[in-house]
Amino acid sequence: MATNQLPALQTRQSNAAWIVVVIAGITAALHIWKLPAALPRIQEDLGLSLFAAGLLLGIVQVAGMAGGLAVSLLAEVIGERRTLLVGLGFLSLGSALGALAGGAGMLLASRAIEGIGFIVATVVGPGLIRRFAPLRKVNLAVGCWSAYQGTATFLGLIASAFFLQVASWQALWWVMVVVSLVPIPFVLRFVPSDDPAGSSGARAAAGRIAITARSSRVWIAGVVFGCYTIQWMAVVGFLPTVYGQSGLTGTTPGIISAFVGGLNAVGAIITGLLLQRGAPARLMLIASFTLMAATSTLTFAVDWSQVSGGLAWQVACVGLFSFSGAMVPATMTRMAVDLAPAGGSAPAAMGLMQQIFNIGNFTGPMIVAWLAMSTGGWSSTWWMTCMFAVIGVVLSMVLLGRKHSFEFAHH
Repeated sequence: MATNQLPALQTRQSNAAWIVVVIAGITAALHIWKLPAALPRIQEDLGLSLFAAGLLLGIVQVAGMAGGLAVSLLAEVIGERRTLLVGLGFLSLGSALGALAGGAGMLLASRAIEGIGFIVATVVGPGLIRRFAPLRKVNLAVGCWSAYQGTATFLGLIASAFFLQVASWQALWWVMVVVSLVPIPFVLRFVPSDDPAGSSGARAAAGRIAITARSSRVWIAGVVFGCYTIQWMAVVGFLPTVYGQSGLTGTTPGIISAFVGGLNAVGAIITGLLLQRGAPARLMLIASFTLMAATSTLTFAVDWSQVSGGLAWQVACVGLFSFSGAMVPATMTRMAVDLAPAGGSAPAAMGLMQQIFNIGNFTGPMIVAWLAMSTGGWSSTWWMTCMFAVIGVVLSMVLLGRKHSFEFAHH
């Protein structure tokens, strides 16, 4: 092979590597978003209360709440590619057990196993992308990674809405068993193999993680991220239920929710492009939280049933909520790979952040379900979203004060 062909080949291989990692992330997140459209049917089949439904939405995040740092240690010892493969295997196992579940307890347990798979697969995503994406495409690649949740929301909600018209939710769980396994050969083919620390390096890896865990900036970054996830997961996770209860039938609630989730993916990719062009992280975060507060208030505080074309206006508001909110995960994920202190660990920074923001993913749906049951409807949802938007703005200013203006090089 001619020498001048090598750089082009290496670039193509690098592009293939980060694209495969993004696809694996989307596959992992599909397990979260197969549930919302199926939730009304599962409630009926298993006799779940609204609060139990909120628990079922959130339980998949428990592993992330507890195990982010443990997963980062696993990644340091066995390597990030192997960790990604282990995560995909757990997702497939959890989905199979869920398909066999005969009651709420086993279904909750299966979702917890899927949660383990999800955290194991996704903690290593930003690090793999940072390692293998060509330098001039790092911000775009991380923006695409940040879009994995929104992309999975769109694909998962719209596919499950149509699938559930012709098949059971258990059949959907079996389909997801297979979907989880599809990325594995592509990871093996396109993502370069690991150079793991091995057992002798476990102590050094633990030391790097300990250094990272003592960094106050990583903790604050995780809480900023959590101020977004607690809102977005609660609102988008319950959208099919909200619109189903308002009288919409068939695939319509799922399609609307898929549209809203898809806008989040678009917003994340656009944010990646803006960061590539030097947009300041502080401004992006403050603008995002401000818009989330305003649009969630318009979505839930206004009685749109009394307005001509009210449904379209409400969908536009919640769509803008999802679109503008994407600036937070895209910005924070890009920051995560640079937040690890000297002598620290990038996977640990992402793991700790993910551990913190998964608390938001877990508690958000239950808080909104409790508010809906306490007040007799969904109109009080904005109380929660606005409170966390304000906290997010304040902590963003603390994290990114004038001394720490985070700017990303655009190559």
